[in-house]
Amino acid sequence: VQLQASGGGLVQAGDSLRLSCAASRHTFSNYVMGWFRQAPGKEREFVASITWSSGLPYYGDSVKGRFTISRGNAESTVYLQMSSLKPEDTAVYYCAAAAELYGISYYNAPDKYDYWGQGTLVTVSS
Repeated sequence: VQLQASGGGLVQAGDSLRLSCAASRHTFSNYVMGWFRQAPGKEREFVASITWSSGLPYYGDSVKGRFTISRGNAESTVYLQMSSLKPEDTAVYYCAAAAELYGISYYNAPDKYDYWGQGTLVTVSS
């Protein structure tokens, strides 16, 4: 499985941005897709995840109410719609995939995922 994250860029505080994660695998029916981010000097942080089969989302506390994760209906793509962006959202954002073996809340840490994309940089200026 290969994952390709895209959509990052430089925005101002309060702006919106949508990230995409395109997967090489055609069938993700039994997978969980996740987004993480890593700011300089910090650990990789859980942002959001979604079950491909049912579209059930799960969010990290720092992005609840501002970010929305979704999956494409036909294509193997997962999206992260980010709104009301803050300077502290500045980071490299990574998408990841894991086989769905447990409840969605289980997939809130990097070590729960097997496949990773290369990351896309999001910079939010104040």
